[in-house]
Amino acid sequence: MERRLQVTGVSLPLVSFRFTYRFLADGTVVTSDSTIRFRDRDEVETSLVAHGYRVMDVREAPDRPGREFVFIAERAT
Repeated sequence: MERRLQVTGVSLPLVSFRFTYRFLADGTVVTSDSTIRFRDRDEVETSLVAHGYRVMDVREAPDRPGREFVFIAERAT
């Protein structure tokens, strides 16, 4: 199988991309289009609180310092 990734659009906070898979045995091609949204720290914290969570801590992802957050939260009672 061959796999290819192509970014098809960037309009932050949205990024669209397409994966194309080609099966070598018979040449069948399958595509998968997706769009993801990158939310900033404040937006994630606001969403967690709005859904009944209390944010305990926010850390940097150890494998992506400065590029990704890890939220430690617990259900508020």
